[in-house]
Amino acid sequence: MKTLIAASSLALLAAAPAAAIAQEAGTTSMYGTFGYAGSSVEGVDLGAIQGRVGARFGKYVGIEGELGAGVKNDKTDVAGTSVKIEPQHQAAVYGVGYLPVAPNVDLFARVGYGTTDIKASAAGTSVADNSDSWNYGVGGQYMVDDKNGVRADYTRYDYRDSSSNADVWALSYLRKF
Repeated sequence: MKTLIAASSLALLAAAPAAAIAQEAGTTSMYGTFGYAGSSVEGVDLGAIQGRVGARFGKYVGIEGELGAGVKNDKTDVAGTSVKIEPQHQAAVYGVGYLPVAPNVDLFARVGYGTTDIKASAAGTSVADNSDSWNYGVGGQYMVDDKNGVRADYTRYDYRDSSSNADVWALSYLRKF
């Protein structure tokens, strides 16, 4: 699975020059974000510190990679036993489409593939699991000046090996390089 993410990242990077050429008068810009993401999966609410690095090719197309590390745990009841759920880490790659609505405001949609590692523990035992997902979402960003901004987004993780899905809301600081 991690090989699939690495291969997808390389494929997106290889396609980047074609995307740049396809856009009229396009310029490439790089950016990074750092923020908090809260997720909800079947009543379990978890949190992660999340970072992204991306490239935007012209006004409308971009790619980004995302990494997250769990910081907020939750508990759930399974057959009368309290189970602690801990997010470990998360990684994903995305293709991003932008819609500029003002000189300093963009809306965007993104679709990608990711992996999430979760640990569950109860009664002195623990189990870790890794789930792959197709991810898609929407959001907006506001640039305070030429380099600094804020970004808010919603992403749905559709896990491949489970009927569960995660709803993830994120708020981040955005910095253009």
